[in-house]
Amino acid sequence: MPTYDERLRALEEQLHRDDPGFAAAMSDGTPRSPREYRRRNAWLCMAFGLTALGIGIAIGHGLLIATGLVVAGAAAHLFDPQRGRLHGRDIPGAPGAPGAPGTSGSPSTS
Repeated sequence: MPTYDERLRALEEQLHRDDPGFAAAMSDGTPRSPREYRRRNAWLCMAFGLTALGIGIAIGHGLLIATGLVVAGAAAHLFDPQRGRLHGRDIPGAPGAPGAPGTSGSPSTS
């Protein structure tokens, strides 16, 4: 049975493998939000999609309207913090999913 320190060390190593930038920021004392909550790319995609949609509506171009709608819809999907889950079931191999390498529920740690 692993000791408390061994479990903490394993947790620290897993955190460093999952998000090295977050782990480094925590060790430096300047925390930043985890990767799941950083949504800069989602905002950029949403801005591009809505811009394309607005321009498409303004000039009456159907293909540009459709492109804007598709890109905005895809960007809205990026805002979901649990993208690794599918209909209530975990996707195998997704970070943090039970059974993924390095998680406490994986068969390799028993």
